[in-house]
Amino acid sequence: MLLSQCPWKEYKSENGKTYYHNVDSKESRWTIPKELEELKERITSEETSSIPLTVPAASAGVTAAPPVLAPIVLPIPASIPSPLVVPVLPTLPLVVPTLPPQSPPAAKATTGSGSSAAMDHAMAATLAAISIPTPPPTKQDDDSGSNKDSAPGSRNSTPEPKLFFKDKKEAIEAFKDLLRERDVPSNASWDTAVKLISSDPRFPLMRKLNEKKQAFNAYKTQRLKEEREEQRQRAKKAREDLEEFLMTSQDMNSCMKYYKCEDTFGHLDVWRNVSESDRRDIYDDVVFSLAKREKEEAKTMKKNNMKKLSEILDAMTNINHRTTWQEAQQMLLDNHTFSNNANLLGMDKEDAMVVFEEHIRELEKEEEEDKEREKKRLKRQQRKNRDSFVMLLDELHEQGKLTSMSLWVELYPIISADLRFSAMLGQPGSTPLDLFKFYVEDLKSRFHDEKKIIKEILREKGFDVQVNTSFEEFATVVCEDRRSATLDAGNVKLTYNAFLEKAEARERERLKEEARRLKRLEAGFKSLLKSYDIDYNSSWDDTRTKIEGESAFEAITLESERVRIFKEYQHENEEACSHRHSRSKKSKKNKKNKKRSRTRSRSRSYSESEDDRGHSSRKKRRHRSRTPSVTGSDSSDSHYSSVKRSSRHKKSKKKKKSRSVSDM
Repeated sequence: MLLSQCPWKEYKSENGKTYYHNVDSKESRWTIPKELEELKERITSEETSSIPLTVPAASAGVTAAPPVLAPIVLPIPASIPSPLVVPVLPTLPLVVPTLPPQSPPAAKATTGSGSSAAMDHAMAATLAAISIPTPPPTKQDDDSGSNKDSAPGSRNSTPEPKLFFKDKKEAIEAFKDLLRERDVPSNASWDTAVKLISSDPRFPLMRKLNEKKQAFNAYKTQRLKEEREEQRQRAKKAREDLEEFLMTSQDMNSCMKYYKCEDTFGHLDVWRNVSESDRRDIYDDVVFSLAKREKEEAKTMKKNNMKKLSEILDAMTNINHRTTWQEAQQMLLDNHTFSNNANLLGMDKEDAMVVFEEHIRELEKEEEEDKEREKKRLKRQQRKNRDSFVMLLDELHEQGKLTSMSLWVELYPIISADLRFSAMLGQPGSTPLDLFKFYVEDLKSRFHDEKKIIKEILREKGFDVQVNTSFEEFATVVCEDRRSATLDAGNVKLTYNAFLEKAEARERERLKEEARRLKRLEAGFKSLLKSYDIDYNSSWDDTRTKIEGESAFEAITLESERVRIFKEYQHENEEACSHRHSRSKKSKKNKKNKKRSRTRSRSRSYSESEDDRGHSSRKKRRHRSRTPSVTGSDSSDSHYSSVKRSSRHKKSKKKKKSRSVSDM
């Protein structure tokens, strides 16, 4: 009833092996589940406590079971008609202790533990009454008996096994050793195990049946693992043997089908020891490995054949870069080294053509190298001709005929009369004109270095190039130094022009700075007027009285400039006021009056400003007509006029410079 409630069911496989299946989770396993094991132990313990004790059969040799007695009556061993035969190991003679007959115990109600102890006691009494045939003595038994000085005919030639244990753990291990010595398989049932080990004196030492079964189940689990490992090792060894056999067999190749292998090797044990699925897997692996090995061997043979053919072609001097493949085939057949080699004769034609093509490419490469060497020889000669022409230009430069500003037209009559010029004609590359231009450019590239030398010379001489400095003065100062011997005349001229441009730039910058200074003074004067709330209706005389003595007023020394700036300030102030004031919504009469007053004030201010401007312009014209001696007392006025003169002088200098450049 309890087993039907458990989801785990016990089944037998095709080969007779027991496995367990869970009907709920659909899980299967070879080992007994813990739930089912506990349930079976529970059922066994309940049955043991509720049924009378019986004597289990020890082996298959028992022909009749003892009769079932009352629970309080011990089984009588005399009821067994035939002797009990128990298989024993030859190396370990079975020792069964002879126990004296015991009187029947008093009748009483027995519990579960009492019935188990009574069963063990009854089994021991039964085994004592069973006559077990003694196995014939072996050589090992004789030797051990002689060593121990035992009497002849003694049945116990070996020392008795250990019958006392320190604790339960040691007893369980002894029980497992007993099962292992009797080679109890992992799929054996408890009844089968009892038949094999019940004759051993160590069997009744564990009195509780559940402890024996617990140790037996632990042994079965461990033994199952060992058997599985042994089986796995045997299967692995069989697979390795089959794989090695197929790899080394002369009848096996990568093109052989599986059914052909089965027909060829099916009668061999090495083939039959492996399962069908494993054989197919091993066959696939072997075919792959053989194909790879055959491919490597073919590749090696191909490489060797191509190498030998290449050596033969290198040794044949009658083949050049124009030889065709058809001609080369006939030459190879006439060659004894090639015709006597079976591997070369069986060589793939495509591989032979590849080797021939590579050989022809090598010959073509050698031909190209010969042509390249000839080209290099010609280029070397042409380079020597160019170097000779450059030496001619060096000579002209040393003579002063060739400078950085020289032209080809000027020097052509001199250059064309030299043989080094004639050697340059007709050869590719740079022409004599190109070399001349390169030479002039090289002289110009020395300009910056030579300019530094000229600057050092001028610094040491204390000479500064001004706007009015002439080239003759400049050249005279430079030529007085020894370092000028290596200078190019054209670069000296270019350096002079550069210094002159810098001088003119400094002059222009000075004029700009002067104009900016005057502008700052004008702005300061206007700020002064603004600080005194001067408007467009104020007069100059009143304003002058207010601002006289201020620094911004004194900074402008010309009275005409003060009046001009004052008028400009009034005009700007008037325009600003006209933009700020909006028209009011009054009567037409008030508008007309305002318009008339504004017109009068504007006409008055414009007339005053025109008078002031006319006065200032007349003063300027008079100032310009004066001589420097007359205006020498006023430094600011003379400086301003010098700014104007320098600007006119600068324009004239530019015109002169442009004329000189066009003449050059």
